[in-house]
Amino acid sequence: MQSLGKESEAAVKKDQQYLWHNITPYSEANPPMIAASASGSWVTDINGNKFLDGMSGLWCVNVGYGRKELAEAAYNQLLSLPYFPLTQSHMPAIALAEKLNEWLEGDYVIFFSNSGSEANEAAFKIARQYQQQIGQHYRHKFIARYRGYHGSSLGALSATGQAQRKYKYEPLVAGFLHVAPPDSYRRPAGMTVEEFNLQCAQAIEDTIVWEGVETVAAVIMEPVITGGGVIVPHQVYLDRVQEICRKHGVLLIIDEVICGFGRSGRKFGHQNFGIKPDIVTMAKGLTSAYLPLSATAVRKDIYEAFKDNSDSYGHFRHVNTFGGNPAACALALRNLEVLEQENLVERADILGQRLYSGLSGLLEHKLVGDIRSFGLVLGIELVADKSTKQPADLDTVKGIIAGCKVKGLIIGKNGDTVAGFNNVLTIAPPLSSTDEDIQFIVETLTAVLNGSWAE
Repeated sequence: MQSLGKESEAAVKKDQQYLWHNITPYSEANPPMIAASASGSWVTDINGNKFLDGMSGLWCVNVGYGRKELAEAAYNQLLSLPYFPLTQSHMPAIALAEKLNEWLEGDYVIFFSNSGSEANEAAFKIARQYQQQIGQHYRHKFIARYRGYHGSSLGALSATGQAQRKYKYEPLVAGFLHVAPPDSYRRPAGMTVEEFNLQCAQAIEDTIVWEGVETVAAVIMEPVITGGGVIVPHQVYLDRVQEICRKHGVLLIIDEVICGFGRSGRKFGHQNFGIKPDIVTMAKGLTSAYLPLSATAVRKDIYEAFKDNSDSYGHFRHVNTFGGNPAACALALRNLEVLEQENLVERADILGQRLYSGLSGLLEHKLVGDIRSFGLVLGIELVADKSTKQPADLDTVKGIIAGCKVKGLIIGKNGDTVAGFNNVLTIAPPLSSTDEDIQFIVETLTAVLNGSWAE
């Protein structure tokens, strides 16, 4: 690795003086990497060092870096109509809403925001108001899962089941309840994966009943818990959750912020399980992170309940200044075209299988308890003891991540989630990654786990 030059030293000094970084403890001795450019799956820092971005930024650069066609789509739209609020309308938003319906394979109405947190905030308000509109006046509670992540704003953080994200920010929003996730790796001895997943789904129904069916508005979950440790459910789990929600008049909100837009090997993660959510939230891969944009897709018949003009409070009284920005919508449309034209959804499935196959031999490693994958998302659970499944300590996890970075690979972990369980390495490279990129990830991570990074 190159040492810091005078120019980069000055940049680091200004960074430490002026920037407050996301979810990162301050460390003067360990300055951040300052990116300068990127292309494909690779990022170059201001010193000329190259890194394969094995996390697609924050799970979001689905089509890879350096896409001139996306920049041009935004540029052209900025020249003709840079902004107009969606209290009225514009053509890019209309076209994108239509396209999202096609991708969702359903009949949805789309509300645009800027981020995943905001998309979920809109979903919570829609769910509560909908229940009121149809006469279910006491339905205000939401059931989510421990280890799941739904955003950083107060409502979305309340739905998040990660105690370390909430510490020092509580009390949060009332009415959010949590149940255990289907973490099959840690299921009770003697229980099959299917039996355990059905038990976890039953916990949702039990909570609905114990809380009072008439008080529960919705269930929210990712198809697969991603940032909380890549926890992949059995097919029976989501089938049963959908049945439970329909049985009790509870809306099912599926958070596709990470799993959506090809990451799972299907257009949306829930399509792998054949369910039909009432509300779908999405962001990140919607624009491949080239511009901020998110969406809350609401089943058409739910939307219809908001059309009663006899009630002065019957419409959805929620506004977002920049949500559905024309340039962001135009770019998102082009992004979806790229995903389709280059078959990147199907490519994600192929690359995901190749990545899992290349790393599966690590299951024999003394530190590796489990490897889980879902499309082009992979999690490696590190343990201190394979027989007891005791999680590896944070220093071990950080050492492996640092070792990968030394060798030019950026990977992640489920950081600041649940005390004692921040032990899962996460990998989610761009869907446009080459075969050589995937091989580099496999070889680098294998070398680091075998200790050669320290040589």
